[in-house]
Amino acid sequence: MYGNMCVKEVKVMLTKKFGIEIELTGITKDNAAQAVKNIVGGRISHTRDSYNTINITAPDGRIWKIMNDSSIRKETRRGTTSSNDYSVEFVSPILMGSEDIDTIQKIVRALRGAGGKTNDTCGIHIHLDGADHTVQSIKNFINIIASKNDLLYKALQIEPGRIKWCKKMDQRLVNDLHKKRPKTMQQIKDIWYNEKNAGSHPHYDQTRYHFLNLHSFFEGNHTIELRGFNSTLHAGKVKAYILLALAINNQALNQKMASCKKTQEENEKFAMRVYLNRIGFIGPEYKNYREHLVKHLNGSSAWRYGSDNPKYKKNQKEAK
Repeated sequence: MYGNMCVKEVKVMLTKKFGIEIELTGITKDNAAQAVKNIVGGRISHTRDSYNTINITAPDGRIWKIMNDSSIRKETRRGTTSSNDYSVEFVSPILMGSEDIDTIQKIVRALRGAGGKTNDTCGIHIHLDGADHTVQSIKNFINIIASKNDLLYKALQIEPGRIKWCKKMDQRLVNDLHKKRPKTMQQIKDIWYNEKNAGSHPHYDQTRYHFLNLHSFFEGNHTIELRGFNSTLHAGKVKAYILLALAINNQALNQKMASCKKTQEENEKFAMRVYLNRIGFIGPEYKNYREHLVKHLNGSSAWRYGSDNPKYKKNQKEAK
């Protein structure tokens, strides 16, 4: 029954819309645009804006973008450079389903094959459609991230230089959410911005720079952004990150209530494996993606108490 439930959750989460931004360097924006075009087809056009955007319009009408990002340390194959041509941010259109995830993986491989690389200033941001979210599901999302803060940061090995762009959950926010028990989106917005009757805020408002960014939900394009991923051109890791984002989103949408209580972490790998199974990462087809997400955690994913714990040794002895 548990397995069937998880398979159902996987199918549901793959019907939700998402988008992804991948920061990289090592190649020019023109070379990156050509790599994307080689996968999605269509035509390339340039926009004269502050981001020097290059559009790749696919035959299906969707527009993929290559843009500047000033936060990236620019590199060529020979070393660092001051040329903005090597500041590359890949931005997808609205995506949905396994086929689009497969396309992202092909693009990632193409960017790497063209000479693309990442460094500790590069990140991946995943945007989730906010259309179906309610007051309760937004509260759930905040509490889920708060409860998994430490586990996620260790599992994802967030680079120290990127922490300022994806800070941990603000404890003030969590406390106010628990104390004030908001009943409307405006009340949650007031708590998010720590203001009474919070109004509009600029695009680059400082509240956006958290693992969970709700500024994009309140003031942007009504999406929920997860910013806590180091950039990579490893296609398997990118898929693992997308699946994790979709699974957490699905949990927030469908769970009746979520607690902000910290996850018990005496065995980090076991705690993460149980959580991943719970939200849909179950079965052999998800084995590789589970491994990407538990690789950097301590403990044993198979035994709750770990191989160094007396309870583990007792269980092993009894098993013999």
